[in-house]
Amino acid sequence: MIGTKHLLRSNILSEEREYWISLPDSYDDPQSSYKRYPVLVVLDGNLHFRTVAAMTNYMSSDVYRSWKIPEMIVVGIQNVDRRRDYTPEKIMTVRENNTGGGDRFLDFLEVELLPELDQEFRTTPYRILYGHSLGGLLASHAYLKKKTLFNSFIAIDPSFGTWDSETMDKKLDSLTEQSFERFIYLATANWGKRNIRNRDRHVRFYEALNSKCIGELPAKLEYFENEDHNSVPVIAFHNGISAIFEGYGISYRDVESKEQLIQHFQALSNRLSWDFPPPEHLVNQLGYQMIQSGNHEDKSKALEFFRMNVENYPESSNSYDSLGEAYEALGDTQKAIEYYKQSLELNPGNENARMKIKELNTVK
Repeated sequence: MIGTKHLLRSNILSEEREYWISLPDSYDDPQSSYKRYPVLVVLDGNLHFRTVAAMTNYMSSDVYRSWKIPEMIVVGIQNVDRRRDYTPEKIMTVRENNTGGGDRFLDFLEVELLPELDQEFRTTPYRILYGHSLGGLLASHAYLKKKTLFNSFIAIDPSFGTWDSETMDKKLDSLTEQSFERFIYLATANWGKRNIRNRDRHVRFYEALNSKCIGELPAKLEYFENEDHNSVPVIAFHNGISAIFEGYGISYRDVESKEQLIQHFQALSNRLSWDFPPPEHLVNQLGYQMIQSGNHEDKSKALEFFRMNVENYPESSNSYDSLGEAYEALGDTQKAIEYYKQSLELNPGNENARMKIKELNTVK
């Protein structure tokens, strides 16, 4: 099994809820103990958790060197009563039902679950809500709310059956600017004639958001001609999480200067209304590439990149170690020793820094 099982007694729902956690590869690495991670909450976790956790790991881990998205903590919520929990409005049927508990369930997520995660794990408060079918309906509803602790939403073929024109217009009329500070990805699948009404509602919803947003809408709608409601989640999750973090996986080969790199990630941060600095591994790669070029000017530029990592990741032993190597390559022994010492303070087990300090002190 991927991940670990946890239980939380919910006062809001008056029941015990089970959730599964998948931690990033780097989470237990002592050299990465300074890292904090965004949180990806997966509804219908009993169905989607394993797939989403595995794909998130593959797309972000140093092991696979894909680096398309940041490493994340993935949380799968196990179902108790999905019709109750994932429907925002009461659905009127001949027989009595318990639909319409969507807001109460969102309160459980935001008031009880997220604070527990923040307390138990090294999280950063950038949170993504993933939902398929009725889960996608709830994710879309949460996106529209004036206040939510979630920053981005992946709604996979959401079941908009209860959102007729009147209901949808009412929701869209009460839309506030806060929604446009969030990103939403909508996937719609091909069910042929059976689902054409639902698909039309997806398009109508997206186009209404687009018309109401001043400037470019931070959203994407994608139609999958060759997938149906049950087959679409896997490919749509990949495309959805890629759409949210479009540009995050820029290759070092496409970086022309420090200024261009800063502007690239500033644009991404502006789109997501959250600060995402250039990844440490990418900046490190750029710095070492310049050190190894043999050109003195390039070695000086390497300093700029390594300094950027020290500024963005001041608790990273490796960032100081790399800056020490850059100063050593430029012949500034005193500065090199200074940064090797700082690296060693953060990570007393850094034998490279210890050896370098000894060597350079001998040279002096």
